[in-house]
Amino acid sequence: MDASPNPQALSLLEDIARVGKLYSQNGSGSREELLSLAYSLASSVELPSEAIQRIGWAEPARFASTKIAIDLKLFEELKDKKGTGMTTMELAKASKADPTLICKPLSVSLCKLPADIWVCAARVMKHLRAMNVIGEKNEDHYVATPFSIALTDSKYRDGIVYTHDVAGPSFQQLPAYLQSISYVHPTNIADGPFQYAHKTPAPFFVWLYERPELASCFNNYMSGYRAGKPSWVDPGFYPVEERLCNCMKQGKGEVWVVDVGGGLGHDLELLKQKYPHVPGRLVLQDKQEVIDQIPASETGFEKTAHDFFTPQPVKGARAYHLHSVLHDWDDASSINILKNIVTAMEKDYSKLLINELVVPNKDASWSITSMDWLMLALGAVKERTEKDWRTMVEAAGLKITGMWTKEVGSESLIECELA
Repeated sequence: MDASPNPQALSLLEDIARVGKLYSQNGSGSREELLSLAYSLASSVELPSEAIQRIGWAEPARFASTKIAIDLKLFEELKDKKGTGMTTMELAKASKADPTLICKPLSVSLCKLPADIWVCAARVMKHLRAMNVIGEKNEDHYVATPFSIALTDSKYRDGIVYTHDVAGPSFQQLPAYLQSISYVHPTNIADGPFQYAHKTPAPFFVWLYERPELASCFNNYMSGYRAGKPSWVDPGFYPVEERLCNCMKQGKGEVWVVDVGGGLGHDLELLKQKYPHVPGRLVLQDKQEVIDQIPASETGFEKTAHDFFTPQPVKGARAYHLHSVLHDWDDASSINILKNIVTAMEKDYSKLLINELVVPNKDASWSITSMDWLMLALGAVKERTEKDWRTMVEAAGLKITGMWTKEVGSESLIECELA
């Protein structure tokens, strides 16, 4: 290949310098744009052979070694040592793993563990360092990074466990599955890539909740997936005061927001933090097994078991909120969910807030397109375009009264009222 500078790369470097200044000034959306430009720059200077190496084994090896490090609690060990870090030997002894698996062997004679244990530990730390998951202080001496420290928190750590053990097999088998059905677009949530990979007739969520440990990982990760990203309750995103607080009915017992399928209540917690003087009750609804995960000490909202495939029991609330719920279901199921809420809404008063990705018609970001592929792999469903959303909510007897998006690649807030 031509070794001369790539004009696209040079142009991207200029863009990075420009956006970098905005980032240094905490400009809105600058972090996301800088990240996108950095990825584009890497792609523009990467050789085809390097791209294949990265896609084919560098990234899969990073995923596998990160999961292994989580299983061995290596990130917790590094975090506890803070800036001092740990040697290969110290990590091996703490984890009871073969030092050769964790890093290259120094000398069997230096190890107090049986010699045959050395056969296993060397590669994990070397590759994690090479992929910037951890840092390296000296030879065979590793330190924590902000990312590795984050992986000691369940909302991030469980994301690796969940995506590795649940989504991973589906992605791995997706090409074979599509070939087996002659590349017909799958639409059956009970007979798709997930069932093919996991050899089960059960839909994704049925399978997941039959495995409480993985279901817990999923629920924990839902808070991690959203952490640090724009929330619709943030100032400058959705006008909460104007759209939800104004004209709120006054009186004891009035419900302000019902979070339908709201998981562990992360959105309601954020809402109460931003608006501590809430004008009405906050109600969280989800499956009983999810509600049971919430600490009894959490008193910021009411916790109620509810199946959103049944009629909504809370009538006439100011707002009903669905966050990342409908993308888990096909259109027919989603319309059913919406209609069950519609029956509880009050004309010219209640609003339905759908907090989901909206796929742009052009230049969609990788964060959106990859989530679309995750939905295909797990549920034979998809992320939706604006046209898709309008068609679906209208079929449920609703109309869209506004759409708000804070930053490129982030979730949007779709406001609906009774048609």
